[in-house]
Amino acid sequence: MPFATDPSGQPTRRQRWLSILAKAPAERLDALWNGLAATPAYSLLRRPEIGLVMVKGRVSGSGAAFCAGEMTATRAAVRLSTGEIGFGYVGGRSTRQAEIIAIVDALGQRAEWQERLEMAIVAPLAAEAEARRRLIASRSAATKVEFFTVAREAGA
Repeated sequence: MPFATDPSGQPTRRQRWLSILAKAPAERLDALWNGLAATPAYSLLRRPEIGLVMVKGRVSGSGAAFCAGEMTATRAAVRLSTGEIGFGYVGGRSTRQAEIIAIVDALGQRAEWQERLEMAIVAPLAAEAEARRRLIASRSAATKVEFFTVAREAGA
């Protein structure tokens, strides 16, 4: 099922945050989280659990769906003392990361926390992810081969 989007067709703020947090290095997320000042009390609705999820793929990227295999995932759910519920899912076995994601998800539902979380956690992680993406792209570009050029030079 596709994700809901806002009227402009973009993912919602919550979806964007959850995506960035789930893909972030666990140690970096933990460091940024620990850098925040006091946070509201919360209770675990679902303590972090490690399990398996089925990964699906598509033939040629857009064709028929098939089961590609299983991957390890960790999930958690929390409730703030003010009542907001947050969920955290992450690929791998990082129970701490899943719990932090759930807390940030719950806090992000409170208007007074949104800007603070964006500036202290989400924006730095998004910038670092973009820097990693650019680095990988530049390394890949350095190995690019123009096959049409090679064919012309070979006289074909």
